[in-house]
Amino acid sequence: MIEIKAQKIKKSVEITVPGSKSYTHRILIAAALSDGVCTIENCLKSEDTLFTMSALRQFGVRIDDCDDRIVVYGTNGILKPCSDPVYLGNSGTSMRLLTGVAALGDGMYTLTGTERMSERPIQDLLDGLNQIGVFAGSVNKNGCPPIEIRGEKVKGGALSLKCKVSSQYLSSLLLIAPYTEDGLEITVTEGPVSRPYIDMTIDIMTRFGVKVMRDGYRRFTIHGRQAYRAGSYMVEPDCSQAGYFWAAGAITGSRIKVKGITGASRQGDVRFTEVLESMGCMVFHENDGIVVSGGPLSAVEVDMADMPDIVPTLAVVAAFAKGRTLIKNVAHLKAKESDRLSSVVNELSRMGIEASCTDSGMIIKGGNPCGAEINTYGDHRIAMSFALAGLVVSGIVIKNEKCVEKSFPDFWSVFEKLYN
Repeated sequence: MIEIKAQKIKKSVEITVPGSKSYTHRILIAAALSDGVCTIENCLKSEDTLFTMSALRQFGVRIDDCDDRIVVYGTNGILKPCSDPVYLGNSGTSMRLLTGVAALGDGMYTLTGTERMSERPIQDLLDGLNQIGVFAGSVNKNGCPPIEIRGEKVKGGALSLKCKVSSQYLSSLLLIAPYTEDGLEITVTEGPVSRPYIDMTIDIMTRFGVKVMRDGYRRFTIHGRQAYRAGSYMVEPDCSQAGYFWAAGAITGSRIKVKGITGASRQGDVRFTEVLESMGCMVFHENDGIVVSGGPLSAVEVDMADMPDIVPTLAVVAAFAKGRTLIKNVAHLKAKESDRLSSVVNELSRMGIEASCTDSGMIIKGGNPCGAEINTYGDHRIAMSFALAGLVVSGIVIKNEKCVEKSFPDFWSVFEKLYN
């Protein structure tokens, strides 16, 4: 466990965060399926992305991990058989995206993970694969991992897909569509939640030379027998990780810049700066990054369906804001690394803040948080979000602080840069 130092932080700080976790997963997969050698710079090397790299290696992909870059040798969509189970920890992104990838393989693949992973739903994606002739099923017949997928040449065709639990079901199918014989025509019948992540997937596909036709977020058409193009690719900084430091500026009144991020990013979490601005912060878009400068904070009512990863961070900020903050349309957070709605409410209550869950979100009444030992539930975002409170409240102790390695291995050393 680690106790956060409640002392003055620098009045002005510049922070650099690692590459985007979401982009890293997608670029690794596209590179692995590509028609040649791909060089990836600023690739995030965290627990989750290392699970994806390890799985791709099990699928027969050569990946060289150099100090400043990752080199991936594309397979032209031809993957090797894999008799051993593919272990993916509690990386939901790895599990969902690689479920589709395994369908392109050769023979039966088993994808498995932690006990929590065995509670995270994936049936809607399995149903989508079944519709195009791919055998994919839940080993325990409960719609959750571990799962089995039979890899073979995928013909493709039309399918209907439910995406009210996760947009990653759609991203998984989009990523493999170019390697089907007839392409895919996907109609989304429910959802999708977390729409910016779909935009990110299509952005990667486009950058790798694949054409995607779409009708908003309802219909997607991708022709088959295409290939991802080899080349050099850069992973942009992670806006979810930037959010912790923008939030630190909000609650301390300091001026904090996260470098390398622009408002043009397709990452939905960049819009967290707009939420903070509506709460009373000042936001500056500069040539080399985005700055948040805190002030007196007021509660907000906000739909966070497109920014689910930022919800724990916003909830901690709301604890210091005047009034009641209502966070809406994030029911899908119940199926994350922890049940993030209950986890956040439990820990805010432990800090003396009045908070409650609704059917699809939470309500937080701002007040005067007090010190507490924070249970992280093994959830990296709980640990990093509640660390922020310790910047201004004495006695905040984060248990199992190493869980941040899932997405931000250097979080605590970067966090230390806030102090004088």
